[in-house]
Amino acid sequence: MYGSKAALRYAKAVISLAKDKNQTKEVNEDMTLISNTIASSHELEVFLKSPVIKDSIKKDSLEEIFKNVNGITSNLFGVLIENKRIDILEMVASKYKQLYDEMNNVQVAKVTTAFPLTPALESKIQTKVRELTGNEAKIQNIIDESIIGGFILRVGDIQYNGSVNAQLNNLKREFKNNTYVSKI
Repeated sequence: MYGSKAALRYAKAVISLAKDKNQTKEVNEDMTLISNTIASSHELEVFLKSPVIKDSIKKDSLEEIFKNVNGITSNLFGVLIENKRIDILEMVASKYKQLYDEMNNVQVAKVTTAFPLTPALESKIQTKVRELTGNEAKIQNIIDESIIGGFILRVGDIQYNGSVNAQLNNLKREFKNNTYVSKI
């Protein structure tokens, strides 16, 4: 993916500076805001990537959109613009959030279900993740109706597939391997 390595380098530099100034949490909140804002606004994404728009206009616009961000975050805008890398701002924010979560031993648990998770199910999944990994996890719910029912849980390298679709496929394989059933 274009800019991924550069985004990671910028994110590492920002988190290092935030650690030195004891402001990692505040900067993480800024990065979450930036990431969500750019992801939800296609116009802003196109604006930042446009080679036609002057860098000074981009910087002024970002400072106006994100008025209340931390000084470290505000300085990041200037550094990215100066280095002609403002187009990777969203990626830098995303990488920062990943580094922040790693630093605080918070993992992302991706839970694929056929329907949105209820708060009760989310707390059960949180308990299971804590039991498996010993750490807290942010729950990211992915809706995929093709799994029919049940869920698929992914935390780091661990994956548990308890979907109805997987169980049906296992049953289908067993029937194919069974010589008595396959003759029918």
